[in-house]
Amino acid sequence: QVQLVESGGGLVQAGESLRLSCAASGSTHSYNAIGWHRQAPGKQREFVAAVSVSGGTNYADAVKGRFTISRDNAKNTVYRQMNSLEPEDTAVYYCNAGNILNGRYFGTAYWGNGTLVTVSS
Repeated sequence: QVQLVESGGGLVQAGESLRLSCAASGSTHSYNAIGWHRQAPGKQREFVAAVSVSGGTNYADAVKGRFTISRDNAKNTVYRQMNSLEPEDTAVYYCNAGNILNGRYFGTAYWGNGTLVTVSS
């Protein structure tokens, strides 16, 4: 079992920044990466970014250059710095346990409960 807990969401204005955290616990050896996904109102959940235990990263094109993902292995915590936020970034952000293989992220069934980010214009 893997437990994932997101935090750091909130209401910000367009152009501002926010940092999300994802704390992992449990069978952390069963995966080599943590991925962030988001689900905007009325839309499907989509991949945003992922980081492996070794620090390798993978980003969706929509967030490249604005979002940065990092991790602190000692704390089993993954961070996502989001800069230049846009109203289109409004969504519930979820973290997911998975694996990065050959540069691609593959998720598992382990999800956190999500944290809401609202960006006002």
